[in-house]
Amino acid sequence: MTHHIMAYDVGTTGAKTCLFRLGSELTLIDSQVVGYPLLTTPDGGSEQRVDDWWQALCRGTRAVLSRSGCDKNKIEAISFCCQMQALILVDEDGNAIRNPMGYMDGRATKTFKENFGSGFPRIQNMNAYKLLTSLYITGGAAATAKDPLWKYHWVRENEPENFSKAYKWLDVRDYLALRCTGRFAMTRDSANLTFLYNTRPGHEGWSERLCRMFDVDADHLPEVQASTDTAGSLTEGAAGELGLPGGIPVFAGGGDITLIPLGSGCMDLYDTHAYVGTSGWVVSNVDKRMVDLNNFIASISGAIPGHYNFVAEQETSGLCLQWVRDHLALDAIGIYLKEDEDNADVLENNNLYDLMNRKVAEIEAGSGGVIFTPWLHGNRAPKEDPYARGMFFNIGLKTGKRAMIRSVLEGIAFHKRWMLEAIEKKVPRQQTLRLVGGGAKSEVLCQIMADATHHDIKVPEDPQNAGAAGAAIICALGLNLIGSVGEAKALIRIRSVYRPQPSAQKVYDRMFPVFKKLYEKNKKLFWELNMKS
Repeated sequence: MTHHIMAYDVGTTGAKTCLFRLGSELTLIDSQVVGYPLLTTPDGGSEQRVDDWWQALCRGTRAVLSRSGCDKNKIEAISFCCQMQALILVDEDGNAIRNPMGYMDGRATKTFKENFGSGFPRIQNMNAYKLLTSLYITGGAAATAKDPLWKYHWVRENEPENFSKAYKWLDVRDYLALRCTGRFAMTRDSANLTFLYNTRPGHEGWSERLCRMFDVDADHLPEVQASTDTAGSLTEGAAGELGLPGGIPVFAGGGDITLIPLGSGCMDLYDTHAYVGTSGWVVSNVDKRMVDLNNFIASISGAIPGHYNFVAEQETSGLCLQWVRDHLALDAIGIYLKEDEDNADVLENNNLYDLMNRKVAEIEAGSGGVIFTPWLHGNRAPKEDPYARGMFFNIGLKTGKRAMIRSVLEGIAFHKRWMLEAIEKKVPRQQTLRLVGGGAKSEVLCQIMADATHHDIKVPEDPQNAGAAGAAIICALGLNLIGSVGEAKALIRIRSVYRPQPSAQKVYDRMFPVFKKLYEKNKKLFWELNMKS
């Protein structure tokens, strides 16, 4: 018997609607991506509009159902995998009182320093008492200005009229579930990332002590759900807009960092995956709360019972590929077309990424000694720094655009290695690393990842849909269609495996120490150029 599930993967630049069929395998029937803008402000803001998310889900659902020919009444459940660490303040009617402040929003830097960076003694430039208290209760801390806690304070300080209307504090998944069900709730992973939630086993719940210490109104904090809990039933109003039957269960789901491990097939202890989407990360499954202050790595509650996700985040990862496409590849497309008439369909079919990969493959490992730093919007782990920026280092007279494009892919891989090295100081090294996200569609990047990190790279059948696959697995668990998370691992098929090539490893081993030194040598200069008074 087969079952049909609709899963939504809501990211920074677009939402993907995925229709899955669950039988002996989890099979993607059809998907639809609907994009929306990322709204940036001169003072470091990064916002989106809730109606853009919702319309993307509505358009995507109707497109998938129409194209696949699937009867909407066959859909048994829906769930979400969403970007995390946004701040969405809603009123009592569930309306957003202002645009959500996304995970890249850096406007709260001053607020963070005044509230968490002051006092004596300090650890890693943070108030020692507040830091140690937070670590003890939550297993982590709101250690960057981009954490939702400081966005909450920023709204209160800068937009008091908006703040006075706030009824609940939500994240992206929580808002979309509210819009589907009318129920105010937050998943445990998002609650964890407020750093107001007690994650100690047997003590789970909102911490009154932390709310007092960080001056947060506890009434703004909603109930907390597990990923496999039923968020509610799809209301008739929401069902009509989506084009789905009313009354079907809406499962809680969760954030991308917690559900992509499921969709990548990382269900066992210490399984590790790397993600190359708009942002990026390296995540390892662990069985206890862990934190590494020196490298800005911490664990959050996972979707797998008894597991945590030990997370090192990268601010811009696949976004660097988009940048190089728009600012280097597009500029050179006329040259490429003249050199190779077989590329004449590129502009027509928008296959620039394919063309980039073909041309990059012609360049030897190391890009002629050019190194790119993928910090286009600052850095998180292993060096948290909102002022860090990208650069091309060691350009010479013979450096061409293809070498520069390849260096961007290598820079993404170097940063993943940097995070992996930090994680593997605390987690047993796994020879196999699963790679997911849109970047994993690039065979060139996959091989570079293997060569640069010294890991065997396994890529699932649908790497770009790992988040939605994780949400579908949540539905399957919630509907009791599978008995355990362990059973779900067999549902994820591996498409290809990439193994390190010794000749390329040697090149990258020589360049990698220089990559790391570029940050240390330039961090003061980044500060001088990018620090806003």
